[in-house]
Amino acid sequence: MLSLRSINLFTTAIALAAFVSPLTAQTRKPNVIVILADDLGYADLGVQGGKDVPTPNIDSIAKSGVRCTQAYVSCPYCSPTRAGLNTGRYQTRFGHEFNEPGPAGRESFGLPLSEKTIANRFKDLGYVTGAIGKWHLGFSADRWPTARGYDEFFGTLANTPFFHPTNFLDSRKPDQPQTVADDSFYTTDAYGERAEQFINAHKDQSFLLYLPFNAQHVPTQAPPKYLDRFPQINDPSRKLYAAVLAAFDDAVGRVLKTLRDNRLEENTLIFFTSDNGGPITKMGGNGSNNRPFKGQKGDTWEGGIHVPFFAQWKGRLPAGKVYEQPVISLDILPTAVAAAGSQPASDWQLDGVNLLPYLGGQNSAAPHDALYWRFGPEWAIRQGNWKLVVGFDYVANNTPDPREPLPANPPPAPPQPQLVKVTAPQLFNLADDPGETKDLAAAQPQRVAELKAAWDKWNHQNKDPLWVPNPNPGKAKAKKSN
Repeated sequence: MLSLRSINLFTTAIALAAFVSPLTAQTRKPNVIVILADDLGYADLGVQGGKDVPTPNIDSIAKSGVRCTQAYVSCPYCSPTRAGLNTGRYQTRFGHEFNEPGPAGRESFGLPLSEKTIANRFKDLGYVTGAIGKWHLGFSADRWPTARGYDEFFGTLANTPFFHPTNFLDSRKPDQPQTVADDSFYTTDAYGERAEQFINAHKDQSFLLYLPFNAQHVPTQAPPKYLDRFPQINDPSRKLYAAVLAAFDDAVGRVLKTLRDNRLEENTLIFFTSDNGGPITKMGGNGSNNRPFKGQKGDTWEGGIHVPFFAQWKGRLPAGKVYEQPVISLDILPTAVAAAGSQPASDWQLDGVNLLPYLGGQNSAAPHDALYWRFGPEWAIRQGNWKLVVGFDYVANNTPDPREPLPANPPPAPPQPQLVKVTAPQLFNLADDPGETKDLAAAQPQRVAELKAAWDKWNHQNKDPLWVPNPNPGKAKAKKSN
């Protein structure tokens, strides 16, 4: 029989345990999860106005956190955006301006070894780091995620089919990149499952999880269980896109549920964004919707660079807030570092800023004086509501304007014209004209000159591209024979 003294000691121990446990959870550095969509249309999510594809799990991140309506990526293309996001720096500062230059140039392609990634920064802060999904920052072993600060990687080194993905790596196995033979393997489902495993395995450690899905990139593929959800969608391209997006939303839901099950929600900062706008009429066209913007993937028009962007940190960021100042994906790294209780050193030379005081309402100023873009012959600068931009001229190239509604039964797509003609600099007030329909350059030459001078000053700090896209082989051969 227990003595009174033993009972008192036992009761005191329970009380201390109840006190120490939540204290430990509160003082542990927060987890960080970065979820990146691939070629997602701006208006495809429910919380962004989408009507035909339910996305309750992705929407919940915005509803439980802050939705940024004026959010951008640093490039309208896959790999350069990832280089910027992973470093917090404009990728043109270190020559990572384009995707890989075809198979012949793959060994030299990738995030320069001189650059530190968000994983490198978080390893220095004592975090466990993992990357799951599409990497697209290098094919050689010294540029694999596990060589760039990530403890674990499960995914593909570049673009891939959803079934039988190619260039696939699993850091838990010693294999070289290969094609997955399993007929039942579907990338989106597999990435959601592996993310669950990662969170469960590291629930007692502070972790950084980078989740760059390959959904919604072409070739869009989906198993029947997702296609069957959309009998009401008649357009085959849109139906397939909807199925891929539904699978993506389910995978995000698995991640969020795993956090809840492990009581990690209040100690996890979650970002959700896309690498660029959806491709509408070029680069395969994936059935996405960028309305109300002009342009698409590959464009410096708003449709190519203006993306969904949500940040959730329950108890630390306001729930359901809409933030309307311009932000950029380069801000993710410094914001996450600040959440971890640290701050970037000056020699990191970051272009992103810590968004926490802005999203939380402690600072009412704009996070950035200006945002900049350079992508080959295209470029842009946004300062306040004013944007000066040089982009491809859709009308001159007989390419349909992506803002125009598609007919109910569209005819077969004609051959894709080459977009070789770029515009003169055009000026827009995005507050009044988010669709970039009214060029004000002729009416405001002084403003054009000021913005161009600011862009030139920024561009002077950039490097020439380390590689360029493959030339058209037929064109090169014809030129040589003349």
